[in-house]
Amino acid sequence: MGTFLAPLPSPQPIFAAANDPELSSILAALLAMNEDDFGSGEPPWADESFAAADDLTTTLPAFFFDQHDPPAAMPFPAPVPLAPPPSPPVPVDDAAHHQGTPKRKRGRQATSSPSGGANTAGSRSSTRASSSRRVWVRERSTEWWDRLDSPTTCPDAEFRRAFRMSRATFSSLVDALGGAVAKEDTALRAAVPARRRVAACVWRLATAEPLREVSRRFGLGISTCHSIVLQVCRALAAVLMPAAIRWPDDPLAAAAGFEAASGIPGVVGAVCTTRVPIVAPRNNVAAYYDRRLTEHNQKPSCSVAVQAVSDAGGAFTNVFVGLPGSLSDAAVLGRSSLWARHGEAGGQQQQQRLVGGASYPLTEWMLVPYAANGRNLTWAEHEFNGRVAAARGVARGAVRRLKARWRCLQRRTEVKMQDLPSMIAACCVLHNVCERAGEGIDPELMRYDGLDEEEEEDGAAAAHGAATASAAAVQARDRIAHDLVVLHGSHAIANSDMAFQSKFSEHHSLMTHPAQ
Repeated sequence: MGTFLAPLPSPQPIFAAANDPELSSILAALLAMNEDDFGSGEPPWADESFAAADDLTTTLPAFFFDQHDPPAAMPFPAPVPLAPPPSPPVPVDDAAHHQGTPKRKRGRQATSSPSGGANTAGSRSSTRASSSRRVWVRERSTEWWDRLDSPTTCPDAEFRRAFRMSRATFSSLVDALGGAVAKEDTALRAAVPARRRVAACVWRLATAEPLREVSRRFGLGISTCHSIVLQVCRALAAVLMPAAIRWPDDPLAAAAGFEAASGIPGVVGAVCTTRVPIVAPRNNVAAYYDRRLTEHNQKPSCSVAVQAVSDAGGAFTNVFVGLPGSLSDAAVLGRSSLWARHGEAGGQQQQQRLVGGASYPLTEWMLVPYAANGRNLTWAEHEFNGRVAAARGVARGAVRRLKARWRCLQRRTEVKMQDLPSMIAACCVLHNVCERAGEGIDPELMRYDGLDEEEEEDGAAAAHGAATASAAAVQARDRIAHDLVVLHGSHAIANSDMAFQSKFSEHHSLMTHPAQ
């Protein structure tokens, strides 16, 4: 508040205020106003020299004005009205807000009381939230899966064509995986049943359809479908793989099956290595570069190696996955668990031999065919190579059926490198489930456009393997070849004589009757 002092009529020294009562009162009023300006003391209008009127005006003392002017009344400034308190937010329905048309709920607002007003408002808000949470889950159609799952609307033959197994085998698979893949319902949404989870994964592996199509068929979101496929694959690899893919407990029974098919005694398994195409990884691309696959596809391609040991029935007893596809079959074998299991010490493994191709090394527990290397093979070597080829045909056929059933192994998949071994292992587990359950395969599925699963017959690698083979391994193979000739010599010689007579007759006919 701005003030000013009028000049006194007769200037007097300031020390004269002690003797002048009027000056004393003026000094007292000034001291009071000075204290009010610094925030201490009572307001000026509380002093007796201020007289408040009914019309909010105050008559100021005379010393503020010239004595010739009459005192005037100064009005107080009008009080500034306070802003009204903000109104509480009006609750909006979640369903209406989700649809783009928010609604305001009408009714009395909850009055807060010292005892239970806040609790009442909280209970109303929790009730409103719980009643609207059901709109968070989008309703999706499961009509396609419901039709396939029902025996009345889908015959077993159609179910087998769709999932590569009968409905009974599929139910057994779901029961075995139920505890590992089942989820519990929550307050937000109902969990996807375990049967539908396993079906979505099996369909994805069997058809290699895009995730968008798989999710539409089974009424799932795309990200949810992707998570379910990976979860079921991990469950198959972790829960069922130790029991489904295992080394034969009875080597004699396993060897009897191969001996009946090939005539070679002591063989418990046949080895076959195949490649699965993948998307080029970000790191170490050159290691995964596949020359054969690049020549077949006419574009740069990458792959991972899958080494499988098959029994006489076509089921896998050992699988090793994950090494780069650029490695040779011998290099994959040397880094696999199969090599660590048998090792170079074949003294205890002579009765548990394996059969491989020419690209594998010759050891005391691994039989490979003879390589020509520019020389003519003997009758015993020819007979041995034929027997080895018959035994290897079991493993090659098993790998072809593996890729024919599960088409995700035929084409490049977008699965990350860390998830790829579990996906391939899941396919091998499902292959064994189908093979041991006697599930047939549609011949149309076997006509896929892919590389032959026969190993590379690399002459240089075969010569190197023969040169580095131990003397005991060479002697063991020669002894087996000799025994085959002794046991089946008459049959082999008769077949060889017939082939020689056929070739001689054809050559004689061309010489006596040349083409005109």
